[in-house]
Amino acid sequence: MGKLVIFSAPSGSGKSTLVNYLMSQPDANFAFSISCTSRAPRGEEQNGREYYFLTPEEFRRRIANDEFLEYEEVYADKFYGTLKSEVERLSAEGKTVLFDVDVKGGVNIKKFYGDRALSIFVQPPSIEELSRRLHSRGTDAEDVIQVRLDKAAYELTFAPQFDRIIVNDDLDTAKAEVVRVVDDFLNDKD
Repeated sequence: MGKLVIFSAPSGSGKSTLVNYLMSQPDANFAFSISCTSRAPRGEEQNGREYYFLTPEEFRRRIANDEFLEYEEVYADKFYGTLKSEVERLSAEGKTVLFDVDVKGGVNIKKFYGDRALSIFVQPPSIEELSRRLHSRGTDAEDVIQVRLDKAAYELTFAPQFDRIIVNDDLDTAKAEVVRVVDDFLNDKD
């Protein structure tokens, strides 16, 4: 079975940018674990590419059927989760499975897989910088951004539960650190 690399971070920390960069590396044998969500697609997001978009009712049915490795109701009726079948399928192909999940999901996946998984917490340099990034995206209303910032302050308390913390202050530095940390893990270096 292949190894797994888990990325978690507050919204707007640059986690998805770092995951995409890692996946673009030459000779990368990564497969992205596409999560499910019950939220509506944003911007150009497409079902089966960024997420599997489910209705809240479908999400609850799959929870009842024990189909998720982990899931969380992050906001009211806004579920996110990782299907067991998705991870098993990618792992059976011999791929290193990459996860882009919320902090509770990251902690839960790490507990489930133990040493087979590396958990990385991507931390913004500050809440102020996070606010600037969320505003510059232009994808959310002000009240939604405030909810995300409040949640980010809480999510930052989870950082010590991860194997590695990468502060995304300078994107090029963070990219290089991610590549080094993941390469060391995949090649069993400490």
